Amino acid sequence: MTDLDPFEIKILRELQRDASQTTAEIAERVGLSASPCWRRIDRLERDGYIRKRVAVIDRRKVGLNAHIFAQVKLNAHGRANLDEFSDAIRSFPEVLDAYVLMGSMDFMLRVVAKDIDAYERFFFDQLSKLAGVQEINSTVALSEIKSTTELPLH
Repeated sequence: MTDLDPFEIKILRELQRDASQTTAEIAERVGLSASPCWRRIDRLERDGYIRKRVAVIDRRKVGLNAHIFAQVKLNAHGRANLDEFSDAIRSFPEVLDAYVLMGSMDFMLRVVAKDIDAYERFFFDQLSKLAGVQEINSTVALSEIKSTTELPLH
């Protein structure tokens, strides 16, 4: 973050908190006038600090009541085709996040589904049928203690 000045850090904090704010509202909160604030936001977008602006939707309100973490282990053949496996995972809308791991498992997936029955269908019909999958350990989240998209910017 050495390329960011204090105003830009404040702007990023404001956008993380509420990206629907107008440039004038953000400018007022960070202590700038609208034009310099807009120029900074534009630069942050062009330089890739801001990847996109989205609405964070309550998954339960849209009927996605099951939240599952799946650890996937690939066999030796599967590890040789990490790109193929990664592409397949990216195509599943149920998978919100996917990470390559170091350790005994190769991937950690965060998955949502309507309910456990829907996850079971996804598990058996799609996830477990991917080439190279050796083992999948699924953990169902019972409750959500903290969920944020805000990065700790200082």
